[in-house]
Amino acid sequence: MISLRRATADDVEFLVSLYGDADVDPFLGPRRPREAAAMLEEVERSQREPESFGRMIIEVDGERAGALGYHRESEANRIARLEGVAVHPSFRGRRVADEAARLLQRYLLVDLDYHRLELAVYGFNERALRHTERAGFLREGVKRRAYLRHGEWVDGVLYGLTREDLDET
Repeated sequence: MISLRRATADDVEFLVSLYGDADVDPFLGPRRPREAAAMLEEVERSQREPESFGRMIIEVDGERAGALGYHRESEANRIARLEGVAVHPSFRGRRVADEAARLLQRYLLVDLDYHRLELAVYGFNERALRHTERAGFLREGVKRRAYLRHGEWVDGVLYGLTREDLDET
């Protein structure tokens, strides 16, 4: 059984380890916290501001399996940006991130009443591109050579999902 819960201070070590994993880190944005103090700040903000900021833990049968996050992009237009999806290597290949993404979509669009969800994926991250489309996001475009990552300019593939899209699935 896959579930989501808001991260707590007890999860900081897990998050630092997960996001620092050699198979995860290269695919994350350069501003993602990688040290415990900065991660704790994000977790505490998530606790204080659940409507506008979230650091969520993915659990499989009660065991931490990954994480994902969101932040309010536009209050006036009720848009949230998703970020930081990562699944521990021992849980890969089971579509854990797909189900977790669907749970987060429903939470944000139904429970928190966002209208639209957005995210961007590095063009070189084939695994994330496939996951994003399996999870129901619609590809909206490409920001060509928009991000400097690993010493190269890379594309960002843009995705969106609205409340109406969710109702169709």
